[in-house]
Amino acid sequence: MANRRAIGAIDIGGTKIAAGIVDFNGQLMAYRETPTAANEGFAAAMDRIHAMLNDASHNADAELLGIGIGCTGPVDPRSGTIGEVEFLPGWKDRNPVQYLAEKFELRVAMENDADAAALAEAEWGAGRNKRSLICVMVGTGIGAGIILDGVLYRGAAGSHPELGHHVIDCSGPKCFCGANGCWEVLARGPAMEERMRTRMPPGGSAQSPLTAKMICELARAGDAAARREVEREGRYLGIGVANLVTLFAPEVIVLGGNVMLAADLFMPIIQATVRRNCGLVDPKATTITSTSLGSGGPLIGAAAVWRRRFEGARVS
Repeated sequence: MANRRAIGAIDIGGTKIAAGIVDFNGQLMAYRETPTAANEGFAAAMDRIHAMLNDASHNADAELLGIGIGCTGPVDPRSGTIGEVEFLPGWKDRNPVQYLAEKFELRVAMENDADAAALAEAEWGAGRNKRSLICVMVGTGIGAGIILDGVLYRGAAGSHPELGHHVIDCSGPKCFCGANGCWEVLARGPAMEERMRTRMPPGGSAQSPLTAKMICELARAGDAAARREVEREGRYLGIGVANLVTLFAPEVIVLGGNVMLAADLFMPIIQATVRRNCGLVDPKATTITSTSLGSGGPLIGAAAVWRRRFEGARVS
């Protein structure tokens, strides 16, 4: 018999979908993942999520009280529908909240994945007991969640602010959002990969397309081209973070996502860039740190979404 109350957690990203079980102390009890394979369709992905969550809950010997979802891109947290997401073609207006609520006969809540991450950091992570924080997730894209005065900030009509699409170089490459040189198109993981493909010298270390993780590993090994790319990526990240410090002056900015798994490479560059670019606010008043929740952070965030929605948990 299940003997631990827990929350089912889903993280829907552009590359992979993760499912897990999170207890009420923010501890990840079980983890499963699958490629997103968005082109196979929404229904196929939901079937895989259903199977993973069932398997994970049985493995954790947990009684699920509800399910929280963090999903990339614009979502409507009130209706549970997905908006127009570059990485999820054909999924617009599909409703994972309704699907999982019917399958499991439980209450389900969904937020943008960056908002979910911000709630997790405020509840159990680096932003605990802080009144203002911004959580930035750097991976396939860049998204950010904002908590001001202990409350998740929403824009007009409940919209999610797209901090990943503020412009940091108007002469930069075109983004799907319509802008040139926005933060996401310059600093997301695939941007590193594209730059390495076009700039790797003949006979360089790359024998096949490089992932951001591989680029970081090459940089650690001393590869000159990879080290230049890490420096470039760190500057782009740092410019965006400096803008957030100037605009919001929050107590904490937390950086997470797959790219920031190599935080030790990027953080010194980010910190130095912030110091150079924040002349009218005190950058030392804002703590800039990597996530304290590790690779399980997105699922812990999904659980925090459910708690906030149905149990009234509030940032203290």
